[in-house]
Amino acid sequence: MGEEREPGSVGDVEAMREEVARLRAEVRQLRTRMGSRPLIAQAQGMLRERYALPDVETAFALLQRASQQYNVKLRTLAEAAVSAPRPDGRGTLWFPGRARQAEPSLTFKEGRDRLTGRGNRSEVLTAVLSQTLAVVGTDMGNVQIADRAERGLRIERHTGLTDDFVDFFGFVGEEGTSCALAARDITQVTVRDVATHPVFTEDARQAILLAGSRACHSVPLTTASGLCVGMVSAHLEHPVGELTRAQLKALTVVGAEVGEWLAWYDRTVVLDALEHLHALGRAHSGSRVLRR
Repeated sequence: MGEEREPGSVGDVEAMREEVARLRAEVRQLRTRMGSRPLIAQAQGMLRERYALPDVETAFALLQRASQQYNVKLRTLAEAAVSAPRPDGRGTLWFPGRARQAEPSLTFKEGRDRLTGRGNRSEVLTAVLSQTLAVVGTDMGNVQIADRAERGLRIERHTGLTDDFVDFFGFVGEEGTSCALAARDITQVTVRDVATHPVFTEDARQAILLAGSRACHSVPLTTASGLCVGMVSAHLEHPVGELTRAQLKALTVVGAEVGEWLAWYDRTVVLDALEHLHALGRAHSGSRVLRR
């Protein structure tokens, strides 16, 4: 017979921690799915009506195939599908005569080191986060993407932050945080001390402090026309002073280049995925398709 462990042993505590972590990850995934469900359902209904599809499952299957073909997140594709102008029923293309541009280059180190030429959004978000943390000198931070439908910012990349932080700030609105202020004013924002800065709601302040952050710096990701399409933020363990001129200049380059890259992605890769979705809809009109 094996040796029995006493209740409360180190092994039991570790097993409990692993189970809690697993459950928290599962809850987070469910919350993400629930948040995306209304938008995806709207896209399914639109596709079913437009292409005379037999059911919503077929509509989802077509969304899924286009999403996987172009490596575009399902929520991103659904949002683009419902917001894009209706295609001309007389043509085979959704966006006839669309001008195509080459993928913009990223000149900062982490951007240059990534694999290029694939329009990989995940790689770019990882690169901008790594570069920002290197410039600021910390290992805590996150990248958010602007959510036009919900009018706010949604976390898509993070490192060094607690699960509670990611849960609390998974989506933020237009007020109550430094990133919301940076997005509104289209300017970099330094919070020298989270404990005393007036920008935060009290709930947000406590969530940041409990994550071990006492200062933060937010950099808007902007297009040439001045539109904020996302945000990258670095968090630090201690109160800080203002960043140096060299740091601010380096982060300005990051924000402008990645903002332009994300704009290119939306008007190129996402529209390519929509064009593929349109072809699938026309090809499978009236027939049932199973999800993969």
